[in-house]
Amino acid sequence: MALPDRKTELFLAALAGSALIFAPFAGNDKLIITAIGLLFVLFSFIFLFRIRTIETAAHEVAFALLAFIYIPFLLMHLVLLRQTEFGVQWLFVIMLIVMTNDSAAYYTGCAFGKNRLYPLVSPKKSIEGAIGGLIGSFGGTMLAKVTFFPQLSFRDTIVTALVIGMVGQAGDLFESLLKRSFGVKDSGSLIPGHGGVLDRLDSILFAAPITYYYVLFFFRG
Repeated sequence: MALPDRKTELFLAALAGSALIFAPFAGNDKLIITAIGLLFVLFSFIFLFRIRTIETAAHEVAFALLAFIYIPFLLMHLVLLRQTEFGVQWLFVIMLIVMTNDSAAYYTGCAFGKNRLYPLVSPKKSIEGAIGGLIGSFGGTMLAKVTFFPQLSFRDTIVTALVIGMVGQAGDLFESLLKRSFGVKDSGSLIPGHGGVLDRLDSILFAAPITYYYVLFFFRG
């Protein structure tokens, strides 16, 4: 899933993406917007003046910018979430929702799965498993409420379980879409048997911004 003969661009993208993730630590929202805008212009110039063939240029630019936005920009919201009043608790809530969703979906799907959820993208996932995953997510938020996060209202537990649970499942499907589109089974080989690091993060990538904006606009503590 990498661009051949683009080592310079890949290195710069990884460097810029890593810096963007931690940009919120600067404590300046305008700096984040500025960084995103300047990085977009920078990579546009790099591809403009290091063109290989016209036929592949748009594909390469789209691929690089998608990778830049998909992982660093979404992960940046975990840092933003950490900086909120109950940031640590919310980070654990995300982890609980994702883990309970994954586990419940797997076992429910194995036991009762008959109707395919989205066979074009992920042939093994079932509607029954997805529903079981959402029930598991609710169990995760309730566990958070009665243990380390009593500030959660009952409404918070329901809304976050359903919304973050569904968004996390969509994130998993989106990553499966990318892998099937590129004709690969795993997103990497760093974690053997687990499909790569991205397979462990796909749900969290989508859950992070949704959780942050829920906390920002709806959570009352």
